[in-house]
Amino acid sequence: MANNATAFGYLLPTREVVMAPGDPDFGSMIGLAETAEGHAFDSVWCGDSILARPRLEALSTLSAIAGRTTRVKLGTAVFLPALRNPVVLANEVANLDIVSQGRVILGVGIATKTPAVEKEFNACGVSFRHRVSIFEECVTVMRKLWTEPEVNFDGRHFKLDGISLGLRPVQKSGIPVWMAASAEKPQRRMLKIGDGWFPNSTSPKAFAEGWQQIEALAKESSDDAGRLHKALYTTLNINEDKAQADKEMREFIEGYYNTPFETMSRTQSVFTGNVKEATAWLKSFIDVGVQTIVIRFGGPNQASQLELCGKEVLPQLRG
Repeated sequence: MANNATAFGYLLPTREVVMAPGDPDFGSMIGLAETAEGHAFDSVWCGDSILARPRLEALSTLSAIAGRTTRVKLGTAVFLPALRNPVVLANEVANLDIVSQGRVILGVGIATKTPAVEKEFNACGVSFRHRVSIFEECVTVMRKLWTEPEVNFDGRHFKLDGISLGLRPVQKSGIPVWMAASAEKPQRRMLKIGDGWFPNSTSPKAFAEGWQQIEALAKESSDDAGRLHKALYTTLNINEDKAQADKEMREFIEGYYNTPFETMSRTQSVFTGNVKEATAWLKSFIDVGVQTIVIRFGGPNQASQLELCGKEVLPQLRG
């Protein structure tokens, strides 16, 4: 791989397959994951939501994919740990790591502040108002359970007295935990309890500025920013017909988020263009230090976008 071995991931359309009429076509997820591995993608990813944006459940979906792939890493982009008990979740994620022989990456988030997400938290019996502190404790507890022989923890939300997890991950240092962390408080949190930075940066400039801020905060708090893996989540539509790419992207984003495209594109990394332009867009992020790029395709034909990217874009970035 070129440029310090930049890795490329593919986000599976686990929400789109549930939004489509009829029963969800789970077989298509397996097929797309196998295609991604065949086209030398380095990882496949699943999003997470229980009620706010219904989709296939991430961990069991990735477990099925683990049995049909051999090489790709299996990630969540992003998972909401606060909706689960951290002991139960640590056990489930450790099991996925065992099933996949150590291929799991846990991208995590605190959940955006919307009425639908608040309703989701309430339905799951979790305080939406305290979701940030619950998130912090969840991640801290899981990391301890994965790496320590016995865990004692006295938090605001969770208390553990001499607990040891029966299932331990194959990855001896624990499952890598990546965080979006786009503001100062989340970035400070990530420096303490995260292993990777996983933003949805709107441009290479925004990514570089964000990373500079993280380095400054690390210096101030004597944390090591250099140990964080630098990743990016971006949405592409690759098409020689720019107008068609724009139309498909707009319909995809508005259908997915039920929000105007202009609103979402101010905070989301989205790009439309032909093979040459898409290659240049991704390369511009590699040039500012991104080590893993997770690609979501914004359009109705996932298989053709995946194939086009795998055959025509990635070889140029690796070569």
